[in-house]
Amino acid sequence: MKLDSLHTLYVEELRDIYNAENQLLKALPKMAKGATSPELKQAFEDHLEETQGHVERLEEIFKALDKSPKGKTCKAMKGLVEEGSEILEEEGEDSVLDAGIIAAAQKVEHYEIASYGTVRTWANLLGEEEAAELLQQTLDEEGEADKKLNELAEEIVNEEALSQEGEEKELATAGSRSR
Repeated sequence: MKLDSLHTLYVEELRDIYNAENQLLKALPKMAKGATSPELKQAFEDHLEETQGHVERLEEIFKALDKSPKGKTCKAMKGLVEEGSEILEEEGEDSVLDAGIIAAAQKVEHYEIASYGTVRTWANLLGEEEAAELLQQTLDEEGEADKKLNELAEEIVNEEALSQEGEEKELATAGSRSR
């Protein structure tokens, strides 16, 4: 493929995002299953529904462009999903693992925010106003998902993981005193 115009690049990036979203449709149920915090599980389940909507919006954009959404693999998302999968396979304290899952999920959200922001800007430049509005909707939802993950990390998971750290230090100190 020759990237000979902004429009061609725009379509290729949309294909990349489409593939990324489809990878997430497979990864989010695994993340929900791996999370131990009920609030985190619910956040992933909610985001799964939103992600289905993101795919539908992208399909709507491709239909208007009279282009196929298929044909590209998002290598960045593949790597991010792989990193998240590694955390899901680890053993450890529930709250610490949840903190790791949130970190992996936020990396995904930040990647999506960057991607959607770029294609939204290109849609505006190319006069694709309806597409720009749909992309902005998704961008807003991705921002909200990131904000929700931040709140969960700050209010629940990170505090629990930190208290786990304190308990381990107390046990180690008590163990060394008894020797």
